Amino acid sequence: MSQITPIPAFEDNYIWALCQPGHSHCMVVDPGDAEPVLQFLAQQQKQLHSILVTHHHADHTGGIAKLRQLFPDVRVIGPAAGQQRIPQLTEQVKQGDAVSLTEFNLTFDVIALPGHTLDHIAFYSAPVLFCGDTLFSAGCGRLFEGSAAQMWHSLQKLLALPDNTQIFCTHEYTVANLQFALHVDSDNAALSEYSQHCRDLRLKNQPTLPVTLANEKKINPFLRSNNKLLQKKWQKDSALALFTMLRAAKDQFKA
Repeated sequence: MSQITPIPAFEDNYIWALCQPGHSHCMVVDPGDAEPVLQFLAQQQKQLHSILVTHHHADHTGGIAKLRQLFPDVRVIGPAAGQQRIPQLTEQVKQGDAVSLTEFNLTFDVIALPGHTLDHIAFYSAPVLFCGDTLFSAGCGRLFEGSAAQMWHSLQKLLALPDNTQIFCTHEYTVANLQFALHVDSDNAALSEYSQHCRDLRLKNQPTLPVTLANEKKINPFLRSNNKLLQKKWQKDSALALFTMLRAAKDQFKA
């Protein structure tokens, strides 16, 4: 079985490292900084085999150039739509492509997720989902390039995955997201309980991630935009209208 470990970077990023016990290979996702990856590889006595990239933002790609210098044979797999802004890619992929990593006995399906950026993709190999900055626990990514309609459509693709999907997003935003979620959906008992659980984890300096899609369906207000009671509460007549309002409100929200 593969082991997936969060490598903390910057203030709140996670670079996910996937390793297999007994093998020297390691894969990382969205290495915005090379140094913590190099420290992890040295500690674990692993060789970097491949890098998955979800989108072009620097906090997801800034470490790739140095890692390629030190591991010249590394596979760097990312969005074809972002290749001009991620020149270090060795392989470009798009919606419907499959990425075979035979050394890990894994194949990832590529899912296009425009919204946060237009080039954003996710990598899915059941039950693991590396979704970058599209879906967070209790939240979703800001709309830097795409529209609310594009992001809502992208989230529908993720909602269609099995409930046991493990969501490995790239930021420890959960506690802050939960403050907004409680403001939006204050009568949600599952949300209140989960909020306390996450606060307890962070007090112990433990990650709140990964989370299951089943959990997010219960507590994430953005995924619950199709909930008729929430639509009525916020006087919206459709899921897209509520999602659009919530995404704009989150940008202005102060706890």
